[in-house]
Amino acid sequence: MTLRNATVATSAGVVDGADVTVTEGVVTGIGVGLGEVGEVIDCTGMWVGPGFVDIHTHLREPGQEWKEDIESGSRAAAAGGFTAIVAMPNTDPATDAGHLARYVVDRGRQVGIVSVSAAGAISEGRLGQRLAHLDELWDAGVRVYTDDGDTVADAGLLRRAMEYLAERGGVIAQHCIDPGLAAGGHMHEGTVSSRLGMAGVPRQAEETIIERDLALVRLSGCRYHVQHISTAGAVSLVASAKAEGLPVTAEATPHHLAFDHGRVEETDPVYKMMPPLRDPEDVAAVRDALRDGTIDCVATDHAPHAAHEKDVPWEDAPFGVTGLEWAAAVVNTHVGLDPLAFFDRMSTASAAIAQIPDQGSLREGEMANLVVFDPAAEADTSQTLSKSSNAPYLGSALTGSVQLTVANGEVTHRLGSEVTT
Repeated sequence: MTLRNATVATSAGVVDGADVTVTEGVVTGIGVGLGEVGEVIDCTGMWVGPGFVDIHTHLREPGQEWKEDIESGSRAAAAGGFTAIVAMPNTDPATDAGHLARYVVDRGRQVGIVSVSAAGAISEGRLGQRLAHLDELWDAGVRVYTDDGDTVADAGLLRRAMEYLAERGGVIAQHCIDPGLAAGGHMHEGTVSSRLGMAGVPRQAEETIIERDLALVRLSGCRYHVQHISTAGAVSLVASAKAEGLPVTAEATPHHLAFDHGRVEETDPVYKMMPPLRDPEDVAAVRDALRDGTIDCVATDHAPHAAHEKDVPWEDAPFGVTGLEWAAAVVNTHVGLDPLAFFDRMSTASAAIAQIPDQGSLREGEMANLVVFDPAAEADTSQTLSKSSNAPYLGSALTGSVQLTVANGEVTHRLGSEVTT
């Protein structure tokens, strides 16, 4: 395969008008004017870089396969340009032991569409009472630990997990929502919640957990990752922690980059997630922080729910939206990054945080894990490959389209009518 005349992003920088050749699944050339190898794809005006990496995906398997499973989630991921994803542990049963993590990884290999890693729970059953089998999880290859969907409220328990993982180089990824401050809240606490007469979740629910956890990072030295950051105050805390030299990273979701709490006035549960959509000033702060690198990466928090669960009155609907297929288009439309920063936030930084080998880079001699992205093309938001359709982007106008995804040397997605062969 020859990808011809693209803007190519590599670890060494960006090369305009370059070609990428792939032979037997391996990247064999990156440069200008390379000889043709196999199928030739005209990539004029397009970007080629390392396949996207999502470190926050809810695949729902095992136990909730009516919402999503590893195969359907992997297909949606490939359509979005992802070559690697990290499955969250809030399954049934929770991924709190080694054999459960191995099941997720093995199923991903059987499906063979994207690389699937398993995140492990911090607490047994994600109940926040005692530690999960961290040693088993580590031996099973787990490097990211989270009770995502719930916060580890017990500071003593979290400290013990941090101390264990600090010795090994693991990462604590925290769902930063104080359960007491968020209790009963269905949206952001602000002017819109007041107008609707709806209980809200204040910014401080997120920020107080981050402040507490940063104290534990100072105590333990553990790597710490802030999931789905949503407030200007949280961004400021992360910036200060980085300036202090703490091992802290953060992610932003597509929905927190695209929408603010004004969407809730539509009372469509497709805009209900946790943390909730915030004030426009918070959205602007998150966008700016992604641009300047304070926020390290984009993570989808792809959270499928079946129609019978989500298509109910707002207060009764579960939190969560999907977004694997349109994450890149959202970033391209609402943030606007140059190619090098785009692939860093969508791929390289994510792979480094989650310690996923053979991902996040585009180099000669490596197995091809790459994506062809057209930043000027209109995204197809007419349908989804996920089992669930609780996506706020369906039917919306977004600019940027994944044309081709190659994972582990194999084409896993091709937008045929828009790729010249």
